[in-house]
Amino acid sequence: MSRISIATKSRLPSSLRVESSNTAVVKTISRLSREALILLALDWLNEQSLAFTAPYLAPPRADDDDDSPQDDSADLYPPCKSIEELHELYTDLQEQKGSRRDVVSRILEGDWRHGLTLYQLAMIDFAYLDEHPTSQKWTTYKIQPLNLPSKNTEDDVVKVDEQSLNLPRFHPSTFLQSLQEQVLPDVKAHYHFSRPKSFPLLLLRIFAIESPYNTELALSGLNASGNTTNFSSSRTIYLAFPDGSPVLYITRAQATGPISHGESKSLHSLIANGVPQALSRPRERYTLKPTSLVSRNLEALLDKRGPGRSNAAGGGWSIYANEKDKKSPLDSVLPTPPLSRESSHADAAPKRQRPLSQPERAAKRAKTIAKARFGQSGVVTDGKGIEKLEIVMQDPYPAIDGLFVQDSEDEDDRATRHTERRRSKMDKALRQALGDGEVVEGDGQDSSRWSPIIRISFQGSHVFAGIRQLIEAGIVDGERMPGWMTGEDGVTIGVVRHGLIRGHKGSGL
Repeated sequence: MSRISIATKSRLPSSLRVESSNTAVVKTISRLSREALILLALDWLNEQSLAFTAPYLAPPRADDDDDSPQDDSADLYPPCKSIEELHELYTDLQEQKGSRRDVVSRILEGDWRHGLTLYQLAMIDFAYLDEHPTSQKWTTYKIQPLNLPSKNTEDDVVKVDEQSLNLPRFHPSTFLQSLQEQVLPDVKAHYHFSRPKSFPLLLLRIFAIESPYNTELALSGLNASGNTTNFSSSRTIYLAFPDGSPVLYITRAQATGPISHGESKSLHSLIANGVPQALSRPRERYTLKPTSLVSRNLEALLDKRGPGRSNAAGGGWSIYANEKDKKSPLDSVLPTPPLSRESSHADAAPKRQRPLSQPERAAKRAKTIAKARFGQSGVVTDGKGIEKLEIVMQDPYPAIDGLFVQDSEDEDDRATRHTERRRSKMDKALRQALGDGEVVEGDGQDSSRWSPIIRISFQGSHVFAGIRQLIEAGIVDGERMPGWMTGEDGVTIGVVRHGLIRGHKGSGL
């Protein structure tokens, strides 16, 4: 430990160690599988990582001390004498059978008994994220440039430049240096970048501790159970930067120990406000605009808000986002639908088919409608499932025989006023988020008409695939179904008015 520790704004070094006996460390590393633990240990023994992942090795002895008793002779896991010997040991473990608990015990009580560095803990978290890609809940933000006010105008309000196509330059080291300046001085953070093999994006892990020091004192202070209090109250948040896309994915703050919801939310807002400041440059400023897309599936986020052609081609428009077919709605000759090709092959067949019954014709028509509305999207096995879709309906109740509901009886008027007083905070937030200067209340509609509060929530492993199956089963009318039920708007939270969906807090569409 350093003799003198001074409060500083510097970030936590990757070489800072945490005791292996800490319950949070044991819990974190125990989440990995046996295969992932062995591969992780081999990565730690790599020459490029040894500066931050050096294991515990047997101390060298003099030749005349051969007869002296060894201090490590009674150890359950005697330390190895060299990195090569330890590397060979873990290579042999790959070919052997055993339990995960044995590998965890070997790492924490044997080869890394002197503690794990913050660099190693970051690698553990990223290894777990590779094994469980849906373990984090991501919120999508859109990076937009700001239109700086000119000197000739009196308006000093900075507005979003909707016409500009400028994107910020991203350099990891410069970004982290600028981001650290936005963090509060009494909060120390450790940053670690990683690039997953299965997704075209760059991940940033931010590990935050409330401490003014960036030395061992940041992890000092033991509680009754012998664990460091600062480390137990730490928080971790992830940022994902997709390749070639002006969007950003941010997770909720994950706490190592017990933590209040307000602290987790404050860290999330601190990072969301600091990222655009770190991306900005002189005379080139940016902001983060939250969208209405939230999901645990990174592949679904990349499909809806990523660098591909499928961003504005959801639902039935997905046939134009297929990179193999290279179709375009601007083609002079309309492309032949897949079902037409199938029917042409069926007509050319010499074998005569029997006429379909009424239920068979209805089932075939339902599948045709589902394919027309969803195109190549909404397939159970596509791996792009959205887990939740929340919609609030704000359209007034339609007329019945030319009369509105509130005109029939006076009790409906009283029920309407009673319902308006019981509007929830969520509905008010959604109405206010439609915004940015436009009229929300009424919005060109007769305010005297009754507008019931209707919330629709779809939940499942793949919401839009489930809706497609409901159409194929004849439960949902695919011809009258609105477009937002096919996922073509690319939002998971929104308000429906005039039959159109508008995203919560601005969807960017």
